[in-house]
Amino acid sequence: MENSALDTPHPALFSVIIPNWNGGKFLPTCLDALNRQTYPHLEVIVADNASVDGSQALIASQYPQVKLVQLPENRGFTGACNAGIRAATGDYIALLNNDTEVDSGWAAAVVDAFERHAEIGIVASKMLLFDKRDHIHTAGDYFTVNGRAGNRGVWQQDTGQFDKEEYVFSACGGSSVYRKTLLDQIGLLDDDFFFSLEDMDLAWRAQLSGWRCLYTPKAIVYHHLSATGGGVTASYYDGRNLLFVLVKNYPAALWRKYGWSVLRSQFKLAAEALRAWRGAAARARLRGILAGLWQLPRAWRKRQAIQATRTVAIDDLEASLSPPQ
Repeated sequence: MENSALDTPHPALFSVIIPNWNGGKFLPTCLDALNRQTYPHLEVIVADNASVDGSQALIASQYPQVKLVQLPENRGFTGACNAGIRAATGDYIALLNNDTEVDSGWAAAVVDAFERHAEIGIVASKMLLFDKRDHIHTAGDYFTVNGRAGNRGVWQQDTGQFDKEEYVFSACGGSSVYRKTLLDQIGLLDDDFFFSLEDMDLAWRAQLSGWRCLYTPKAIVYHHLSATGGGVTASYYDGRNLLFVLVKNYPAALWRKYGWSVLRSQFKLAAEALRAWRGAAARARLRGILAGLWQLPRAWRKRQAIQATRTVAIDDLEASLSPPQ
């Protein structure tokens, strides 16, 4: 006897959260690409950080199917994403930059990866440069044992060297996708980060709790790199937030093994900023480092609860990290 409709599993709903702050000129490209997805079960949410460029009117008039979450002030990437996540109803929840264009098969590839791998809580896409589509922005993100975060393959020409599906440490927040049950377990983005490395912080919490991150090359995203962020702003938050990541998440056993290497790496970053003092980005990074040091007690207060969630062996966690850089 044939299965009835009641016997058919309900298809997974895929929620896409787009944080927006005065990015109206990018939204049509981003939203039109989502309208072309081959995976039909999509929920699209724009979380708007009090834009003054007409973004809200654009969405209301041209994209009435999009759920608009309007915030009263600019709460940064983390605040907008968290507001969007709270409004989402999907089984899988994507964070997608407004200055991206996803391939028509992006959502289908992500859902397929989740459904083939019960152990993964995060999926990383292949992100390519918008204006140079044979060059890589990131093929999943890494974290080194001496405390550096980075994009795999950044600036490289895409010749197929990242066409293999494999575990990575993190997904870039510009196109990261999370299993809803993961977020229910470990929480949302840390609002203290505001912008930058909040994706790595969340990935650390996922890894400590036994979840994995899978890079799937069939999920393709084109990105206007630093179109709505970057520069001095990114340099400041990179400098500050890397300290937050290390203080909150880096286990004591790894501090004992690699602590001096981590500290040397941080001193090197500060020294490079001092040597390039005349550059605005270098000065911003140094200000960020100083702000991070000043605010470390707040990050430290979160550490005990996070470390108590660790379910994986230190050796396994260390194996997920990259060699020092």
